[in-house]
Amino acid sequence: MEKMFSKQDLKKLILPLMIEQVLLVAVGMADTIMISRVGEAAVSGVSLVDTINILLINIFTALATGGAVVAGHCLGGGQPERASEASEQLMLFSGAVSLGIMVLVLAGHTWILNHVFGQIEPEVMEDARIYLLITALSIPFIAIYNGGAAIFRAMSDAKTSMKVSLIMNGVNIAGNAILIYGFGRGVEGAAIPTLVSRMLAAGIVVALLRNQNLEIHLPLKIQLRFHRDMIRKICFIGIPNGLENSVFQLGKILVLSLVASFGTAAIAANAVANSIASFQVIPGAAIGYAIVTVVSQCAGAKRYDEAKYYTRQLMKYMYIGMWAVNILVIFTCPLIVRAYHLSAGTGALTTKLLIYHAVGCMTIWNIAFGLPNALRAAGDVKMTLVISLLSMWIFRIGFSFLLGENLKWGVFGIWVAMTIDWLFRAILFQIRYHRGKWQEIEF
Repeated sequence: MEKMFSKQDLKKLILPLMIEQVLLVAVGMADTIMISRVGEAAVSGVSLVDTINILLINIFTALATGGAVVAGHCLGGGQPERASEASEQLMLFSGAVSLGIMVLVLAGHTWILNHVFGQIEPEVMEDARIYLLITALSIPFIAIYNGGAAIFRAMSDAKTSMKVSLIMNGVNIAGNAILIYGFGRGVEGAAIPTLVSRMLAAGIVVALLRNQNLEIHLPLKIQLRFHRDMIRKICFIGIPNGLENSVFQLGKILVLSLVASFGTAAIAANAVANSIASFQVIPGAAIGYAIVTVVSQCAGAKRYDEAKYYTRQLMKYMYIGMWAVNILVIFTCPLIVRAYHLSAGTGALTTKLLIYHAVGCMTIWNIAFGLPNALRAAGDVKMTLVISLLSMWIFRIGFSFLLGENLKWGVFGIWVAMTIDWLFRAILFQIRYHRGKWQEIEF
């Protein structure tokens, strides 16, 4: 029997995903570099709010993954009509949830800033408040965009979402340059282009999905009616995945309150290192999306031997990509850090964090975060959630306070705790995968 995906198919899927991830990370780094011209307080304020924004984005990414897995199973099982129904319900449900979250964030922004981040310097707090209020308006649009991008990936079409991402990020960077450099605006100069670019991306992706010739498409007339069975299937994958991603990001936010207690220099170093760290995991993130697309279709067709074959192949590509990127980061680290206009002490700390992170990415990250995508794509989401929750609370959070505060390792101790978390995940996910229970999941 001919395999479901050729090497050429995998290449067509992976390369656009890689470019899309580069674009996303590049814009995040560009935002931080541009805003660094305003001062370290602005960098700190934006970075704190971005942890909240990432938490929210993770919720919609999880729902989008749920929709993509359901659509992929339908395609693999020869049911394209059901796949289109899944896409319509995904967009409706994501839109409704995101509107509710936007209202809550806008109404409770003061409480969020005061209770999540605690005592931070007044200048940092004011910058964080402005950035949060503006970017909160973009929540529904990023939810719709993520849903649409996931639907295209379910069709093994990563090129279209890449092109939309290119437009979105190009508008964002251009807007930043105009408002920050041209008009001398502060954090609002970074926030407004984010809002505008996400609005544009959401509109484009919805318009493209209304093409009735696509294998998966939205109806020309979308009916505002939820189909309980399809929503249940999407939530079966999306809710555990969303809880997992959200708890992961919530843990980072809780740890940030500890980082904030180390002072503005520690906050800035952590912010810049996190920005560059996103670049360090680009191959893993991109190929992780490819694993979801490929394994979901194989699982839908009940071709589990092929699912395991493609998982091995894609994990091999992931390791090659992660080694290439992180060796590059290690050798160019001083030049990268210099671009952020940091003080000598902050720059040295940032370099230390990035080199340590690079070693972890080349050794542990792939198994900890790449392999579980195969489990999720087959519907094995409950165990991945349990493992992630245990690892987050015991190792990432617990060891952050032990190493960072009690042993006085500061922000470096928090990054060490992060890799201890990775190691625990990697061991348990390996055990789960090789036991094969994920091949028996029905939903």
